[in-house]
Amino acid sequence: MTSTPDYMRHALELARKAWGNTSPNPAVGAVLVKDGQIIGEGFTQPPGGAHAEVVALAQAGDRAKGSTLYVTLEPCCPPKLGHTPPCTEALIAAGISEVHFSLKDPNPQVNGAGKAALEAAGIKTYECECDEKCREVNEAYFKYITTGMPFVIAKFAMSLDGKLATWAGDSQWISGEQPRAFALRLRRLVDAVMVGVNTVIRDDPQLTCRENSKIVKAPLRVVVDSHGRTPPSARVFKQPGKTLLAIAHPLPPTVLKALHDAGAETLELPAREGNVDVGELLKALGKRQVTSVLVEGGGTLLGSFFDYRLVDKVYTFIAPLIIGGKDATAPVEGKGVETIEKALRLVNPRVYPIGEELLAIAYTKDLQASPK
Repeated sequence: MTSTPDYMRHALELARKAWGNTSPNPAVGAVLVKDGQIIGEGFTQPPGGAHAEVVALAQAGDRAKGSTLYVTLEPCCPPKLGHTPPCTEALIAAGISEVHFSLKDPNPQVNGAGKAALEAAGIKTYECECDEKCREVNEAYFKYITTGMPFVIAKFAMSLDGKLATWAGDSQWISGEQPRAFALRLRRLVDAVMVGVNTVIRDDPQLTCRENSKIVKAPLRVVVDSHGRTPPSARVFKQPGKTLLAIAHPLPPTVLKALHDAGAETLELPAREGNVDVGELLKALGKRQVTSVLVEGGGTLLGSFFDYRLVDKVYTFIAPLIIGGKDATAPVEGKGVETIEKALRLVNPRVYPIGEELLAIAYTKDLQASPK
């Protein structure tokens, strides 16, 4: 007979299949077990579709009565959430005998109420121990549902001596094919991809996943362009999905019309030290139900996010190159800190080999800290 951890591990694998396609809902995996056999399984469908538990129940049919459910997140409960009925009602109606879940849902409308509803109906309910992999799948949802703010991932590639480009501005390509492919897959897990206007002018990126046929929606492309310098011919306007230009100053009508004709949506925000206040930009994105943002650069934009302590997670690709040069571009600029004591110290660091390069992943220690 398969052990409980193995059933939950399988539920986590199912949740990963939904990762990137469920926002603003969490990505959940569910497994129904009876007499030591899996009789139903499922993962969260795109918004408006069935939740993981309902998919598993439909697969199990009448066999669900008396079975045990293993699910990666606490089942939702009344009141009705979103477009689907609460999962607790479906589980009670199906006659489930036990429910094991990995994490309590921090949504104020759930947060223990799902467990209470199941127990009130006579269903034995257990909150299991989970590892960080289970939490990672929904880390963006957890932040968004409790703060209304997107989860912010900073991503950059650099040489071994910490350079983003040469003194002449050449950065094609610091990363090899495998890290670049990984970075494209990372885009499909987030709601929005963000760059600064200098990156658009210099590199003319597409900011797509390059595999739009395999994903439910293309991430929103956000260009932070305080003064409206993005050329209407930029490739970001020619891709599937939407492109948002965050500006800090009114633009001439002719410039605004050219950008709108190119397919851009413009959003004027308050300025901070002459540029778009990225904190206000995150608030505006949160109101649009953007739960996660991948900030890809350049150094000025990344510097502002780090200066104002707005980053939650960092992905750093390190290539075995030495570029040198005191005028070579660094991946993170901004004001920086005066002393090492004031530096932003990251936690839970992990390092993985990707081809001939390294990928370092870490989290910020204080997600809500304000700049000093």
